[in-house]
Formats: sequence, C-alpha cells, structure tokens
Amino acid sequence: MADVQANQETYTVPSPMPSPVMPFLMDVSFNWEPITSEFFEAIKELKLGELLHDDLFGLFEAMSAIEMMDPKMDAGMLCNRGREHYAYSKAIELKILKWEEVSLKEQIGIMDTTWSCVVTWLDGHSLAQTVFTNLYLHKPHRLGDRSLKAFCVAIYKLIDLIKDFVARGLVFEEEDFQPMVYGYRLNPDVPEVRSIAMLKEVEDELNRKKRQLVDEPELEQDLNAVIARIRFIKLMLQAFFGLSKKDINPNSVAECTKLLSLCSDLIPVLISSSSRSCPPHYVSEIHGPVMVGFDPLVNQRLLPPTFPRYTHIKTPSEAYKRLDELFGRIRQVSKVCSLTSFHAALELMLEVSSSKPCIVSRSIMQLLFLPQCSRAGDTINFIDAIRDAARTFISPPVLMPRSGLLSNPQAKEYLECFLGHCVRPFSNLIQLCGHNRARQREKLAHLLEDFANLQDEAERVDAFLHSLSKKCENARPHLACFGTWVLYHTLRVMIMFLLSGFELELYSTHEYHYIFWYLYEFLYGWLISSLSRADSFLTEQENLNDANRKQRRNKSKTKKKVRPYAREIMLNQALQNMCGGYYKAMVAFKKDRKIPLPHPEFDCEQVRYDHRFAPFINVLLTPPPVQYNEFREMTTALEQSDSRDLYNTGCKHFHQARSILETIHNPDQEVNDLLRIAKTNFIVLKLLGTGHKHDSNSPPDFDFSLHHHFPIIKI
Repeated sequence: MADVQANQETYTVPSPMPSPVMPFLMDVSFNWEPITSEFFEAIKELKLGELLHDDLFGLFEAMSAIEMMDPKMDAGMLCNRGREHYAYSKAIELKILKWEEVSLKEQIGIMDTTWSCVVTWLDGHSLAQTVFTNLYLHKPHRLGDRSLKAFCVAIYKLIDLIKDFVARGLVFEEEDFQPMVYGYRLNPDVPEVRSIAMLKEVEDELNRKKRQLVDEPELEQDLNAVIARIRFIKLMLQAFFGLSKKDINPNSVAECTKLLSLCSDLIPVLISSSSRSCPPHYVSEIHGPVMVGFDPLVNQRLLPPTFPRYTHIKTPSEAYKRLDELFGRIRQVSKVCSLTSFHAALELMLEVSSSKPCIVSRSIMQLLFLPQCSRAGDTINFIDAIRDAARTFISPPVLMPRSGLLSNPQAKEYLECFLGHCVRPFSNLIQLCGHNRARQREKLAHLLEDFANLQDEAERVDAFLHSLSKKCENARPHLACFGTWVLYHTLRVMIMFLLSGFELELYSTHEYHYIFWYLYEFLYGWLISSLSRADSFLTEQENLNDANRKQRRNKSKTKKKVRPYAREIMLNQALQNMCGGYYKAMVAFKKDRKIPLPHPEFDCEQVRYDHRFAPFINVLLTPPPVQYNEFREMTTALEQSDSRDLYNTGCKHFHQARSILETIHNPDQEVNDLLRIAKTNFIVLKLLGTGHKHDSNSPPDFDFSLHHHFPIIKI
C-alpha cells in the first residue's frame, strides 16, 4: 500500500552454496539484485489507500507485507535489538535501577509515567505493555524509598479494584479491556486500611520535611509536587474502596463523589508540576526516550505468540485530563443511586452511554444500579422496580391501591408470572447501556426477540385482566395497559437500533431515504401513539383520584394538572418531522442526481433494505414490519413528484419541527442542538425549493458534528 512505510535498508542475499543434501541445486545459480529504489519509485503511482493486485500478489500477500518487519506489528523486530533488557533483581544488582534514595524529580517522573500507563491500560491495552513496564512495580516491597513504595502498593490496589469493577460489571469486551495479569500478583499482602495509612504517613513525613526547609524554593516546589501526587492517589483509592463495598448506600456514594471532586481539584496542580520531573533518558534509536525505572520491552516475551497491539503511551498531561474526565463520569453515574424510578434510571444510563464513557465508569454504573444480589439470582428487588415502572408509566388498574382485581388468585398469579418474565429483557436493557456503542447495536437486535415474546404475553395478560375488570364493581377497564408499556420500550429499542447506524457510520448516503422513511412513517408515529395512550390513562387515573378526594379538594386550592408525557411527546413529534424532512430531501436529491449511487450491476435495493431491517422483519409482530414491496408501494407516488415540490415539503417538516422545539420549556443542550439543525436545514431546503442552483458535480454534505443522528445538510 502507498501509506506503508517500508524498511529503508537494502538487503543483499548471497547465492546458495552447493549442498550434498540438494544435488539438484548444484548447477543452479541465482543473481539477486536490490530493488529498494525501484520499489519506492513504483509506489509513487499509487494513491493513498490503493493496493496493488496481481495473480501472485493478492490480499494475503499484501497483509503479510504490511505485518512482517513492521515494528508496530512484529514483536520480533524489537525484542532483541538495541540493548539488553533486565528484570528488577538484575537491574538492582547491576545498579541500573535505584531502590532507595530516589530523587524527588525522579519520583515525579516515575509517578506521572505510571499514571500515563494506567490510563493507556484503561484504553484496552495490556498490563504487560503498559503498567508493568514500570520495574518498581515488579517487587514493590523491596523498595527502600517510602514514598515510592507506598505509591507502588497503592497502584497495585487500584488496578485490583478496577479489575474487580470490570469483572462484576460484566459489560466489557475484548476491545475495551484486557484482564490478563501475565503472572503478576495484583494483591500484595497489604490490607486496604494499611495501604491508605502508608500514603497518609508518607504525606505527613513530606509535609514535615517541607516545614523544615529554609530558603530552598526549588526543593520546596519538588516536595509540593510529590505531596500532591501522594494525596491524589490516596483520595482516589479511598473513593474506589468506598464504591467497591457490597453494601453501598446513597450516603456512601455521596462521600465517594466528594473524594473524587477533591481529586479533580488537584488535577491542575499535577499538570502544572509535571514539568518538574527529571527528563527521560535516551536509550536508543529504536526505543527512544524512556523514563527512569521503565523498560517498554521487559515483558515482551510474556505476550502471546500473535501480533501485539501497538501501544502508544499517553503523556502525563493527557493522562491527568483523562482521569479528570473519568471522575466527572463517575460523579454523573453515581446519581443513579438517588433515582427511585426505573424509567428515570434508564434515561440517565442512556444519556451516559451516548457520551461513550470508559469501561470503568460503565461498570460502576451497572454495579450501582444492579446490586450483586440480583446477579446472584435474587430478583425480588428488580421485580419491585419493574412493578413500580409499569405503575408510573400507565397506572394499570391491577397495580393501583385497593384494586379489586388482585383479590382473584389467578389474576395475582398471572401478574407475578408476567413481572417475573419482564426481568430478563429489562435487565438486559439496563446492562446493554453499559456496553460500548458498537456492541450495543449487536445486542439491540437480540433484545428485540425478548421484547417480542414479552409483547405476546402482555397482550394475553391484558385480555385476561380486562375480562375480570368487567366483573369487578367500580373497576377501570384494563385495556392494553401492559401491552402499551412493553410496546413503548420495544419502539425505543427499534429507534435506537436504526439511529445507531448513523452514529457508527454504517449507512451509505443513498440508504438514508428508507431509514428516515421508516422512522418518520412508523416508529415515531407508533411511539407518540403509545405515549398519548399512557398519558390519557394517567389523566383518567388522576381524575379518579380527584373524585375520591373531593371533600378535601374543596377545602384547598385545585392543583393545575400537568400532562406527564407532554414534553416527551413534543420532542418525538419534532423528531418525526425532522425525519420526514430528511426523507423528502433525500428523494429530491436522488431525482436531481445529487446522490452518488452504487453501480447497477452490484446494487439491489431490496437486499440492502432487508438487511437493514432484518431484526424487525424476522422477529416482531407489533408494530407490523414493513416488507420491501410494501415500502415501494407506499413511496412510489411521492418519488414521482417534482423535486422542487419535495424540497418545499421537506422545508415545511423542518419548520414544523422548529416550531415544536421552540415551545419546549427549559430546553437542554440536545433540544438546542436539534433546534439549530432544524433552522439550518429549513433555510437550505427553502433555497433549493425556490430554484437555487448549486454545483451539480458536488453532492450535498451531511454534517453529523452537532448531533450523532440528525445531520446538518450542506450544499
């Protein structure tokens, strides 16, 4: 490939010597010639990303050429080159590594580089190539320097805590996190309390030394830098210890978030003082500058016999900024402990997930909401949460106080059985929020199967309870209450599945029209309908409660009734109109030949359509999936319209979305972003609808920088 950096050295291969083992080669001679210069001259004709194909040079040979002798991929290239690598004991014996009286500047450099390695490990790299390149961590108990020893023991504890979070959270994939420890013992014989006490003793000792200094500003600044780092890891360790407790409660979580806030306050100090560390020493041209006490290839032989992932260690300032972001995310996910509503907790987790959090914050979020008891098989607490969620969403008569329906043993049995079957899909929905965005799309498709089965059961339970409600005096009709609730979540999963394709850049531009059409014509319409139904049920229940409290209400002021789903309905109506605007605009662009289409010989729209909506077509009955032939029947008439009329119709959709968004009170950042997108697209389609001509050779640009799912149209 043209972007591959080839080895600049020129190799000459000698002719083979005659051998009695190969007599047939005795009369054969070879004339090897170097082709390095000719190779570099030839690749100038290739553009970036182009690949040469020949009968003797296919994809397999190309990949081999990329991997072999590439330092980023071929571990053998660096393993035995440059210099010899020593383990901890040998390095101490040869006095290459200090084990006591490590200077303050060296301590600052070692601590900062260790944090850089920890953050790189959290990005999915191995411990052997990151944290354990620090030779001081190999045997921390033998260190004579107390501050460095306490720091190394604390790093061990921190790594063990993070591994425990991730293992119990059960939301990591191989690209997120590598749990292998390569034989290192992550749990030295130091209890949690003792590790914190060691850091406290070192901090006090350094503070005493600082008070004894006289007219030594340089040394005082170095001491302040080391003290800040010891205090930082002490606070972080205390917070993580608190979050790891089995019986954690909201008060404990609040204390942990305070400690993390103190850690964030120290970040500017750590970044500004990182320049006081000793400079890294230059090892060789291959290894580059390396901080004292670190050897990037010391664990090279521990790696599996495959091409290792290239590890780029972050700078200390980058590492501290990433840690600050981690603390902010943990403070955000900790709010889930104070939420009593399942729906509110789900919304928070979806919001956190959309920001693409790291594996640590995602795992902690799972552990704070789904305690270990529910993972061990005790689902009573989760069933109660689901019961409250259904009651809050639509107020089914069977779940309301003094309901006569529960006096029937069979009705109670049906209800408990249905709620028990809700545990799996809803717990999977919660757990899905903890996975990375690419894995979420894969799991959303499987989750639809669970919700499809739950829909069928919800309809049967509703029908049975409705038949009983007719026999109960003063009982409200139980009309599709559980079915509406399950349908609402099913529709949200379907919408999440389609929108994730934009975020992951899975769709080609010429596919946008049927994605937005499906969202506009069906999914958002069904979602608004289910919310409106739930809204009317809740209003009816509130009216019934007001009638029961009539005497007390006459003595007090009547409260103004607020529709619980008014904001959500308005937001979904705006999104539906925006999808309609995109659909009409895409059809007009295709009519004007502004959208590049695949070659007809290799294109079949039905195959692409069936592939994109396969999880709906093969699984769901409600809402009824739209087959490709139905899609064509419903859209053929519109596609025959004039492109200017389509632009004007799309413009009206964006204007309607803008009008709805402007009426939402207390808009958040997402609403403001959507409003800006609707305004911009309105202007663009207005210009096109009035006959504005843009460059016919340049297709429209869809800018997703402001929103992951709804782009700004640029011409």
